[in-house]
Amino acid sequence: MVKFSTKTTKGITVISLEGTIMGGPDASLLNDHLLELLEKKRINVVIDLHQLTIINSTGLGILINCLKVLRNAGGDMKLANPSHKVLHLLEVTKLHKVFDIHKTVTSAVKAFNEM
Repeated sequence: MVKFSTKTTKGITVISLEGTIMGGPDASLLNDHLLELLEKKRINVVIDLHQLTIINSTGLGILINCLKVLRNAGGDMKLANPSHKVLHLLEVTKLHKVFDIHKTVTSAVKAFNEM
């Protein structure tokens, strides 16, 4: 099960994920949270993957859906601080070409401010 916390850094919403994203209730939790952010016009988001231990194909689908929803709202999403295991999965699935991935949350936030 995934746990997450949210903070704002330099006007960018940072969602830190902890645990696993395997679908099921995780999808509903993240989707509901994303809808709350959209209602508040928080459309630029960094997902901090530092404490994410496991993600499967369903979890990747959740992240892709989040990216799509944010871009449709005029915003964007960046991934930050993935573990070696998560980064390898993103590379194997070619999703490293879809997501803007940064080594740190700071560099991901900075990338928004350079847009």
